[in-house]
Amino acid sequence: MPVNLQKHPPTAASGEISIRGERFRERIERAEDLLLSPLAQRSYPARRLRPEPDSTHRTPFQRDRDRIVHSKAFRRLKHKTQVFIAPEGDHYRTRLTHTLETCGIARNVARALGLNEDLTEAICLGHDLGHAPFGHIGEAVLDECARQHFGRRFRHNEHSLRVVDVLERDGQGLNLTAQVRDGILHHTGPEEPSTLEGKIVRLVDRIAYINHDIDDALRAGVLRREELPAEEIALLGETGSERIETLVRDLIDHSARAGDIVQGEEVGAAMARLRAFMFERVYLDDEAQREQPRIERMLRALFDYYVENPPPALAPGADLADRVIDWLAGMTDRFAIRAFEELAVPKGF
Repeated sequence: MPVNLQKHPPTAASGEISIRGERFRERIERAEDLLLSPLAQRSYPARRLRPEPDSTHRTPFQRDRDRIVHSKAFRRLKHKTQVFIAPEGDHYRTRLTHTLETCGIARNVARALGLNEDLTEAICLGHDLGHAPFGHIGEAVLDECARQHFGRRFRHNEHSLRVVDVLERDGQGLNLTAQVRDGILHHTGPEEPSTLEGKIVRLVDRIAYINHDIDDALRAGVLRREELPAEEIALLGETGSERIETLVRDLIDHSARAGDIVQGEEVGAAMARLRAFMFERVYLDDEAQREQPRIERMLRALFDYYVENPPPALAPGADLADRVIDWLAGMTDRFAIRAFEELAVPKGF
């Protein structure tokens, strides 16, 4: 039988939950004081570049999450390569599946440590929005071209922040909170995030991609299971799920004691060695990345073309460098291929 919510409407005098916006914020603040660690970021007040009224039913970090999920850049992640270029199988990771897998692990860690899950989730969902097409290869080519033509660098974390600050909503940006913006910018690079939630994303991003990329490399035949480093696998686990479980439990245990986001020395060192192995055998290996020369030629040709024939400006005040980089970095793999074919393949009359 359906429940009639209007049969016994709540009243302020009865102490029942109110749906009024100001009561929602009060309830969230009480719950966070009760449930969250003193080190956790609180949801209120919202710290945005442009102040705006609070939602009556979502926290500021929940609103950030929804704005990211509904953005065009987020939808494009499903057609951006994670590691393997244009894979034939349906089960290889994309930037979107990597993002979602990272998000699930990071929320788990945040909950176990009494940190803000909504903030952690929003940072996770936005951390790779600025990635170039064709994975690590695309980022490296775009960076080199940007240096040669304009004397500037391309870093996907910096471009992810540009996406949410400037490029979305036809140049208006998403007006995200300061904590989410900081976590997106510092999920990689020399500077660490200013929040523990951001630090979770920074570390869990690596936990996720190392283990998921091993799974994809085994599926692609680039690696054989017996080639995986024996000592590290014995310590961390035989399967991807076992390794993630080991790494997450270690992270939670040591972080809870330290009051910071840290790994244990033994497990952390094993993960670092496994990551180095993946760079040597998969991320930078000639056989695993045999399409790299073709991708480089294609992206260089597109970059040179757009320098001479500037694409539309995606944000107000964009100079030539912005227009070229914004346009190329926003491409999906298949859009870049179509754009190159338009330029390179002869057409009949």
